[in-house]
Amino acid sequence: MNEIQRLMDKVIEFRDERDWAFHHNPKDLALSLSLEASELLELFQWVSSEEALETKQVEMKEELADVLIYALTFAHAARIDVSQAIEEKLQKNAVKYPSPQKKA
Repeated sequence: MNEIQRLMDKVIEFRDERDWAFHHNPKDLALSLSLEASELLELFQWVSSEEALETKQVEMKEELADVLIYALTFAHAARIDVSQAIEEKLQKNAVKYPSPQKKA
């Protein structure tokens, strides 16, 4: 079992222990994922990246964790293999955005 799957299993176990599965459909999870990403983005409002990194590290860590938890929960609900999805997207991006060394 890879690390992504281990974390997904842990997130789903947490969800199931609280009987939240009823609320976890792809639409609502995509909405929640977007809202959590906005909370992460809000940490950078009106400050420089450097200032945010210096003063909001704890908040960034927590919001990023929320984003990742919702992403894993969404993947589970949508029956998406996260490792496979990332591998496929990286391959697609490699063709779309070739490295400078490979262009020549």
